[in-house]
Amino acid sequence: MACAAFLLAACSQEGSKAPAGMGGVGKPEVGVVTLHPQSVAITAELPGRTAASLVAEVRPQVDGIIQQRLFKEGAEVVVGQPLYLIDPASYQAAYDSALAAQQKAEAAVPTAQAKFDRYAGLLKQNVVSKQDYDDAAATLAQAQADVASAKASVETARISLNRTSVTAPIAGRIDKSTLTPGALVTTNQSTVLTTIRSLDPINVDVTQSSTNLLNLRQAISEGRLKFSGPNVSVKLKLENGTIYQQTGKLEFAGANVDQTTGTFALRAEFPNPDRLLLPGMYVRALVEEGVAQNSFLVPQRGVTRNTKGEATAMVINAQGKVETRVLTVRNTVGNNWLVDSGVGDGDRVIVEGLQLVRPGGDATGVEVTIDEATGEIKDRAQTSSTAPATSTVADSGQKPAQGASTGN
Repeated sequence: MACAAFLLAACSQEGSKAPAGMGGVGKPEVGVVTLHPQSVAITAELPGRTAASLVAEVRPQVDGIIQQRLFKEGAEVVVGQPLYLIDPASYQAAYDSALAAQQKAEAAVPTAQAKFDRYAGLLKQNVVSKQDYDDAAATLAQAQADVASAKASVETARISLNRTSVTAPIAGRIDKSTLTPGALVTTNQSTVLTTIRSLDPINVDVTQSSTNLLNLRQAISEGRLKFSGPNVSVKLKLENGTIYQQTGKLEFAGANVDQTTGTFALRAEFPNPDRLLLPGMYVRALVEEGVAQNSFLVPQRGVTRNTKGEATAMVINAQGKVETRVLTVRNTVGNNWLVDSGVGDGDRVIVEGLQLVRPGGDATGVEVTIDEATGEIKDRAQTSSTAPATSTVADSGQKPAQGASTGN
């Protein structure tokens, strides 16, 4: 009899214990994040490609045989640096001939000038006829014209001679040479000798959808978004996922929308002193679009969709009851949703244990901390409390929106 009484007492004690996930008074214990309004920097993550800021294809401007290649392939070159030497012998001879013709033409000028001056004096004395005077003037003019023509020929020959030394038109990194010494080249041939690309600064060409552009401008006009200014800064995410250390700026926005893709072009310029970025690399540009003031960031793990497709969140109100809130979601900010309406200051959004609660029921909220990088819970309060605590996810300071999109 005593044994039976003992067993009944043990069973009664076990039945009075709270099950796992329940508070001390039988209410479900769930993880919550307390929301506060904050200013959120909105960025658009756009795909793009890097491109050299300047590109020069080097071609010969005279005919001849390449005698020397004067640069190291893949090296940095400066403006005016000699790259190739084309056999100058024939061009040197043409220059010397033109120079001799100029000297011959100049030698005829003093005689013609003296004859003209003499006839001008004699004409005043009526010693020579007007016809002789006119002939002397014509001879002088012809001699002077011959000198001018000879000088032009010398200059032409000098230009051709100088072009036998092919120089760099821009500064930058030079590619490999397509031709070697001994190759015959012709004026303005289609085959390039080499290509020079200016890599510092370097351009990043990206595309943005016209729909997102309209949404952005509408948000600015309605005051929901404060534009960050004319000098829009841009960050860069590289192919391996790392963030490029240098900050660029938006230089160009297209004036038309592509009819096929529905996008328009943007161009950003980045410093590239270490030549880490090379033309043709795939990158993602993080473009600052503005600042959303007095906004709320709700962790994505606490947001679900109802049967209508609306974004919803479970919130513990001031009475400790669970409510379902319908959210107006603008876009993503890291592992959070940027919410325009549906929540307010001090609301405690359930982010853990959603399966334990139902609308209208009681719940005990335990403040948790969300890892911004992964969106997972990394820390929680030691004791449960119905009073809201300060969350590290939502504070009153400005939070940069890394990797935000521009559309819902």
